[in-house]
Amino acid sequence: MGLNITQKIIKNHLVKGEMVAGQEIAIKIDQTLTQDSTGTMAYLQFEALGIDKVKTKRSVAYIDHNVLQSGPENADDHLYIQTVAKKHGIYFSKPGNGICHQVNLERFGVPGDTLLGSDSHTPTGGGIGMLAMGAGGLDVAVAMGGGEYYISMPKVVKVNLTGKLRDWVSAKDVILELLKRLTVKGGVGKVFEYCGDGIKTLSVPQRATITNMGAELGATTSLFPSDDVTLEFLKAQGREKDFIELKADEDAVYDEEVTIDLSELEPLVACPHSPDNIASAASLKDIKVDQVCIGSCTNSSYADMMRVAKILEGKTVNEKVSLIIAPGSKQVLNMLAKNGALATMIDAGARILESACGFCIGMGQSPATDAVSLRTSNRNFEGRSGTTSANVYLVSPEIAAASALKGYIADPRELGEAFDIEMPKEFLINDNLIVPPAVEGKDVEVVRGPNIKPFPKAKALEATVEGKVLTKVGDNITTDHIMPSNAKLLPYRSNVPYLSEYCLTPCDKDFPSKAKEYNGGFIVGGSNYGQGSSREHAALAPLYLGVKAVLAKSFARIHMANLINNGIMPLIFKNVEDYDKIGELDELLIENAAVQVESGVIVVKNKSKNEEYEMLLNIADRQKEMIKLGGLLNLISAK
Repeated sequence: MGLNITQKIIKNHLVKGEMVAGQEIAIKIDQTLTQDSTGTMAYLQFEALGIDKVKTKRSVAYIDHNVLQSGPENADDHLYIQTVAKKHGIYFSKPGNGICHQVNLERFGVPGDTLLGSDSHTPTGGGIGMLAMGAGGLDVAVAMGGGEYYISMPKVVKVNLTGKLRDWVSAKDVILELLKRLTVKGGVGKVFEYCGDGIKTLSVPQRATITNMGAELGATTSLFPSDDVTLEFLKAQGREKDFIELKADEDAVYDEEVTIDLSELEPLVACPHSPDNIASAASLKDIKVDQVCIGSCTNSSYADMMRVAKILEGKTVNEKVSLIIAPGSKQVLNMLAKNGALATMIDAGARILESACGFCIGMGQSPATDAVSLRTSNRNFEGRSGTTSANVYLVSPEIAAASALKGYIADPRELGEAFDIEMPKEFLINDNLIVPPAVEGKDVEVVRGPNIKPFPKAKALEATVEGKVLTKVGDNITTDHIMPSNAKLLPYRSNVPYLSEYCLTPCDKDFPSKAKEYNGGFIVGGSNYGQGSSREHAALAPLYLGVKAVLAKSFARIHMANLINNGIMPLIFKNVEDYDKIGELDELLIENAAVQVESGVIVVKNKSKNEEYEMLLNIADRQKEMIKLGGLLNLISAK
């Protein structure tokens, strides 16, 4: 029986376990990346491990999220990350060099390698044939220290692409079609592996757009083969030596299969407030547009930007539309500046931003009250833009540019004859904003600003766990809900005590005060609790506030891992009907907690209603030990 690409990479990196779907395995990590929103905490945790130098092939610290410097906090964090990177063998990508996923694809991605990043869109690397996964900062810190990364062996879904995209239909439409079919929960526990004749027609940046938004399926990751297309991209980046061919065996076996005929797709749009709320662009043509934002790690490549420039050439943005463009990297921005495309965008009336995440994470460019904003990014959760009342639609660069000109959501097929954008034979290479680590780091002083506070650490599990239900929330609660991430709060990502004052406030404005009044307690959630960003703060802030367990119908993969890493029990209702029986401020009790954790079935008593609920703790033995000891760092210390 042959192997698929996912199995081949995992087999080459397998440290513990067997490649049986659902069983826990441990794999070696070749590369890591962090960004500044999650990186400060990751490096504080790395320092706590007491390791002098990273053990990976390459680790890179990017500054791309908190680039607005309206006070000293962000600059202080950047300086901390730069000095800790210099000391411990980590490359440092300075502000302005670009978005981590775009730059990593351009300059560091290696087919067949494993990549772990403290950002949920790390699967972008699958566009170049990496097994690239998002994780919490602590998991990344452990990987930097040479530790293995634990996951459940995923099922592998074969996505068979046939045909060729028609004019004005883009790679963004491929992943939106998949989200339409499978929803934001359809990829949990799975890797999506793309194959078929259709992949030959997709460039590496197009492939990366698809793997990037695979994160919205809840997938472990997504990846493409490494083939002639990959080789041409690496040659153009001056990195031909990094190429290896990587393809599935002819008799490879998959757990599931999906077929998409590229020639049947049309321009699609993800409507508010979820990436799986899909409609055709043609059906939305009467919706007036106030703002258009082009960029993010999904659609900010050179080819994307050139398509936008070509559409805008000789035209003017509608007077009622604010058009914002953020090229994804210094490389892209520099090439646009040199070939005149940047001037074309400016002539048309676009506002050009720094090469950074920016509007995608609500770091500036928040739309007006009740505005309609079209964005080429990957998430349109309510309030993520920084404006709670805004309606955000996710679109391709082609739809975005056409709509900016018209003032309404536009089907780009109305633009007329299509044009081809050729991939460069040589990209402009200038890595002078990437700072290498010190040869000998022992003499490097790590600079810590006053905003950097120690991260909270869990205590060992007590025999009896009890407390009140602090809040009860519904389905698809995102990490944006649990730990908001906007321009006002991002500068405090290294200050968990401050951030905790905003924990879960989009759902329940009184949650922090209740947690303090009742000395912690429990959270009750619906299905897919913790979807979205990998941000570890969505576990650290509840930990700081004394949350002992989260009771939910189901959990998103990364958030569940982050809860366990920080000693918080992620409990799943055995009978989902029990969710409806629990009320806010009910008094819950778990007796003989350690014994019950070992069994994997937790009986939760509701003292307020004289009821009992069976909860499942479907985790590996290693994770049960973590829960009992109070998290991953305590487990490492114990060993």
